[in-house]
This record gives sequence, C-alpha cells and structure tokens, in this order.
Amino acid sequence: MIYKQGEFMALTYESAGVNKNEGYNEVNLIKKFIKKTYTDGVLSDLGGFSGLFELNKDKFECPVLVSGTDGVGTKVKLAQMLDVHNTIGIDCVAMCVNDILCQGAKPLFFLDYIACGKLVSEKMASIVEGVAEGCVRAGAALIGGETAEMPGIYKLNDYDLAGFCVGVVDKKKIIDGKKTVKKGNAILALPSSGLHSNGFSLVRKIIFEHKKFSLDMKLDSGKTLGEELLTPTNIYAKQIGRLLEKFNVNGICHITGGGLYENVPRALSENTDARIYKDAVPKKEIFSLLQEWGGIETDEMYGTFNMGFGMLIFVEKEDVEGIKKLFEKSGDEIYEVGEVIEGSSKVVLC
Repeated sequence: MIYKQGEFMALTYESAGVNKNEGYNEVNLIKKFIKKTYTDGVLSDLGGFSGLFELNKDKFECPVLVSGTDGVGTKVKLAQMLDVHNTIGIDCVAMCVNDILCQGAKPLFFLDYIACGKLVSEKMASIVEGVAEGCVRAGAALIGGETAEMPGIYKLNDYDLAGFCVGVVDKKKIIDGKKTVKKGNAILALPSSGLHSNGFSLVRKIIFEHKKFSLDMKLDSGKTLGEELLTPTNIYAKQIGRLLEKFNVNGICHITGGGLYENVPRALSENTDARIYKDAVPKKEIFSLLQEWGGIETDEMYGTFNMGFGMLIFVEKEDVEGIKKLFEKSGDEIYEVGEVIEGSSKVVLC
C-alpha cells in the first residue's frame, strides 16, 4: 500500500510485492502436515530459526552423517500448468532421499526451500503437504524450511522447489560400489513409477513444441497425459532399509538425470561393466510414447530417462533368491536385470 506522508509517498513491503500476512497464513496451514512427519529425534518445533534433531548414537558404533540436495527440475513447470501442487513435494523428497540411500544411509530429516513470484498461502501449503507426505514415505522428519516471495525474480504464478536430506549410517556399513562391486555380482532393479523427475526439458519440447499436445489427452492407461507426467517419484527408503537388515549389498545406484549411462558407472568398480537386459523391467507406456512422438534414438532414451529402472542394487549371486522372497513377502517389486562383467566402468545394454 502507498500512502502520503508530507510531500512524499511512503512505501511498504507489500507495495513492493511481498505480502507478509500470506506467509503467516501459510505457516498456520502447514503445521498439521509437518507434525505428521515428526520422529523421536525431533527436538525443535515449527517457527524457530533452525531445526534440531538428536542423533541416537547408541544405535551406531561410529555414526556418519550423509546428506543430499536436489530439486525437481522443470517438472515443476507442469505442476504450475496443471495447477496441481500437492505431489511435486514428494518428488523433491524422493530425489534427495534416494540419493543418500545409495550409501546405505537411513533418512533422518529434511528441509525444503520454496521461492515464488507471489506467495499464495493455500498454494504454498499444498506444496508443503507433498513434501510432508514424501517425508512420511521416507521415514524422515520435516524439521524446517523456507518460503521466499521474490517478485521481479520469478513471474507472478511461478515457483521453484528444492530441499536437502540428512541421514546416518554406521561407518563400517557405508556402501561404496567402487570398492565392493565385483565381477559376478547380480544386478537387481526396483522399478520406477514413470519418468520420476528427470528429462522434463526434453519432454516439454516433444509435447508442446514438436507435437503441440494437450495435457488433457487420454492415454491407453486411462490417465491423462498430465496425470502421467505428474506421477510422483518412488521413494525407496523402506525397501532398502528392509534389504540392508537382512543382506549384504555391494552397491546401490539411483537412476536420475543422465539415465543408465551416466548413473550406473558411479557405482561400478574399476575393470567392471554392468550388463543390463533392457526388457527385464516392465516398461511404462510413457517411455515408448515419448520415443515415438520425438523420434528419439534408443541410446538417447537410455541416456536421458530412467526407462523403468528406478534403482539398481548390486548383490552376491547366491543372495538373489532370498532377496526376491523378502520383497515378495513385503509386496514390493524387484527384478533381476543383469550381472557385473569384466570391463571398463560402463553400461552394456542387451
């Protein structure tokens, strides 16, 4: 609001585009979501300057903190176009949590950061609702965050979302595939829910520029194109946690941006390759559609998207049947998709 004060026009923060009251409203709206995520280690409450978390050191001989940070890329643009904001936060948590799982860490807590052009409390609360749901799925507490209203940096209805997760692992149980993955190991895969949160710049170019499709278009699955694209990223914390309680794991790989070609070598030791069978995991319809619509070469698909492989796990061959039974008992999907062979730290697709 601008008002006269003598001969001058006195400005307020709101006249510059920042509405503090909407921020206060958001805090009140998100309290119920955040409380659902609290675990035994949480010492702080909403509204402080920082989040406090007590580490139970009795469970570890030598606890090591493991951290990961990420955003959701241009997938956030589709959430804005569809005006659906309560799932993109799940993606943000997933991208961070799944990364720290690769070192064998148990997720402890998460913090988020939302920047927007105009703070609408209901919209921001919807985003945080998704973040909180992701934290519940990961078994992590949401102990803090920030919403920044930044007119002039972001367009009126635009926002971006990022966060980071901290977990813990006993030092002697840290997973480092580069040291322990070896020839003869079996490769297992946890399937993705779809595109997850990678490759969306290419996806948007195909759909909106190349084909000029509507997000309301129906797919054979019965979903609209928009619904399929916004399917949240799987969070694998519970599956990996159960696995590590029962079996030794030599390496874990989260398939994110760069697809199989870029991510798998990060978990391979020297002088080994990962031979992976492309058809070993059931493929989602969206991958074949995007390849057809964009005329994309197969190598480009596997170098951009996860292609149905959400996470790869490298284990001893003799443990495969026991691991399959463990996952069958919990109702989770897992597939044997390949083996480690002699090579030079690359992926061999068959």
